[in-house]
Amino acid sequence: MGLTGQKHTNTSMNITLTHGDCVEEMKKMQEGSVDLTVTSPPYDNLRTYEESLQWNEDIWKQVIEQLFRVTKQGGVVVWIVGDATIKGSETGASFKQALYAMAVGFSLNDTMIYQKFGSGMPHKSHRYGQSFEYMFVFSKGKNTHGVIQTYPKTGAVGKTTRRQKDGSIKKGTYNIGGGKLPNIWQYAGETKQNHPAPFPEQLAYDHIISWSDEGDTVLDPFLGSGTTAKIAKKLKRNFIGIEKVEEYFDIAQERIKTIQPELTLT
Repeated sequence: MGLTGQKHTNTSMNITLTHGDCVEEMKKMQEGSVDLTVTSPPYDNLRTYEESLQWNEDIWKQVIEQLFRVTKQGGVVVWIVGDATIKGSETGASFKQALYAMAVGFSLNDTMIYQKFGSGMPHKSHRYGQSFEYMFVFSKGKNTHGVIQTYPKTGAVGKTTRRQKDGSIKKGTYNIGGGKLPNIWQYAGETKQNHPAPFPEQLAYDHIISWSDEGDTVLDPFLGSGTTAKIAKKLKRNFIGIEKVEEYFDIAQERIKTIQPELTLT
């Protein structure tokens, strides 16, 4: 266990975990074979990851290029990322990555915010506490999978105002509730799972149900402790995970062994 390129597959659910370099492993994957990617790269070297990873512009460009190649037409990539602050300035690497993804052919379907509820990293510099990360939602063509979540419909109506296209304000009676959820999502911090930067299970759940269907294939090229794998298995998605750090690869394997798919109610 832990040899580079070694694969462990659960054939009943098509869950494949690979220990290796994500760029090299994605090169082996079939073009247009992935419906959804949910991942958080090791941005700006903010974490050491056992001192085994290098992360720079040359590498993230290769990762994005391979993600575009393996993503199906109509597929989605959720790229969860933030920026380091160096010498008093944020690096802006997240924006560079988003623009490069568009340059290789992705559409920027949505720029979402992952707000870490109740947190705010203090800074020595004269600026506010950092409490969010970007969730860039890239699509390869038009995505029609998944279910966009909405507020419950109340059936009630109320008097309110709405701004018209010409800028004027119109009073009227409108249905209350039933609109789409906003694109700022709040989550409490996640237990670390012996990994320096896991994202919340609910975050993975919300993206998987939003952008994929049962039986689709979900990828996480930076598997980490296996959060995306765990939730994909629960939601009856096929899954491919790649992780370079042996310790995290082993944690992910153990973490998803006992996970059972959720029951489908009919």
